[in-house]
Amino acid sequence: MSEPGSVAGGPVRPVAAGLARYAGLAGAVLLTVAAWLGGALPDAPLRTTLAGLWHASYGPSTLGCWLVGTALLVGAWWSLRWGAPSTRWAYVTAGLWALPLLAAPPMGSRDVYSYVCQGWSWTHGVDPYRVGVAAAGCPWTDTVTPIWRATPAPYGPFFVLLAGLAVLLGGGLVGAIVLLRVIAVAGVLLAALCLPGLARAAGVPTRRAAWLALACPLVGVHLVAGAHNDALGLGLLLFGLLVLVRRPGKPRALVVAGVLLGLAVSVKAVAVVVLPFAALAAVLGRYTLRVLLRDAGWLTAGVLAALLVTSLATGLGLGWVGGLAHSGDSKQWTSPPTAVGFVVDYVGGLFGQEPHAVPVVRLVALALLAVLLVALWWRAWTGLRRLGDVQQRAVRLAAARPRVALLGAGLALAATVLLAPVFHPWYATWPLALLAVATVSLARTVWFVAPCAVASCLTLPDGTNLARFTKAPGALLMTALIVLLLVWAVRVGLARRAR
Repeated sequence: MSEPGSVAGGPVRPVAAGLARYAGLAGAVLLTVAAWLGGALPDAPLRTTLAGLWHASYGPSTLGCWLVGTALLVGAWWSLRWGAPSTRWAYVTAGLWALPLLAAPPMGSRDVYSYVCQGWSWTHGVDPYRVGVAAAGCPWTDTVTPIWRATPAPYGPFFVLLAGLAVLLGGGLVGAIVLLRVIAVAGVLLAALCLPGLARAAGVPTRRAAWLALACPLVGVHLVAGAHNDALGLGLLLFGLLVLVRRPGKPRALVVAGVLLGLAVSVKAVAVVVLPFAALAAVLGRYTLRVLLRDAGWLTAGVLAALLVTSLATGLGLGWVGGLAHSGDSKQWTSPPTAVGFVVDYVGGLFGQEPHAVPVVRLVALALLAVLLVALWWRAWTGLRRLGDVQQRAVRLAAARPRVALLGAGLALAATVLLAPVFHPWYATWPLALLAVATVSLARTVWFVAPCAVASCLTLPDGTNLARFTKAPGALLMTALIVLLLVWAVRVGLARRAR
């Protein structure tokens, strides 16, 4: 493990670190300017072509600021991917980059307007899990992306409650958006408080974990400026996991952790895949089935209590589960299963056929995800049982216990994000945070840092996803990448068997 102030075993040059800090700050300022010139403002029209973006008011200036700002911010983050000079330096720099983005209007997507309208629907006695915001009569429906105007809310009752409170207390569209951003920033701050404890528990340098998880452009652009509810869900998730790794086997702590994890699920359903791995982190002592059931029972009680209370308090029940089915209405090549389905359709078209492969490939991917999640959990369980057979006196082994559970949770989130029917850039912040605190190997960080760097470049300030304009080449490129990765995985597997 590298010492503080070093990167990959060598010292961090102050000039290089300072250059990265202020290059990233300049990038954040340029992105803020781009957002004011052509961001996801309430009256901004939805552009359907790149030419339309270019010929819009301030179009060249908007795209220029976005291009240069994104390059500076992503480049600065990437340049210190092995770790910042210190944990404090990482926090100060990430905060410095977030400051101008706090002053930006909604950027990178228009989801925050959906949140407001769903909150408005609930406060006016309309079930957002049954009726879309247009049918509900939300006065700000025109600000919502057209594809989501008729779809039910896919978010949990806890977040709908918060969105409703933001509408009531905000007094209008702008006030509600400001309050939702306050909630998002609170989620980011909560995650920032939990990262050092999780990283230390897993034996990972805190300066690297904090830099990767907080300075990533996806956090500033989408969680802070975009006010995505992923920020709150992620903060609650990390807080719950921190309670587990600090006080495993303690019934009260397990219930508290369960409540926090249940609230995370009640914000966004993706958090549910972490629960089986959280049960592993809850165990104190030897990993036996009896101990697992005992400690996981307390954790489950907390999760169910949180879900039950939020469902009853809002009067919404579990109707939000049905809304999840509409998340796949958007079809973009950034989702690997969707990209493969596109390519199958293209090939079928060459032979005069219409396979309509996207739904089929998506269904196969979900089945594969279920198998993969079980395999990841079993691998973590068997690994922890082997550790339990060894005396836990060494610090290295003590750190291995939470690391195995956290790494399994991070890989489960990564698999869920990659195999889901739809992928949006901010989804990557979930696995990024957990893999940042659980990945010891410097070389392996590239596997999740590089995709996050690419994902940071996929959206324009007004929320336009560049995948819309690159459907065929993007699908072909994504499919080719999947094939190459599968070939590489098979070759590595065969080589290991031959040893």
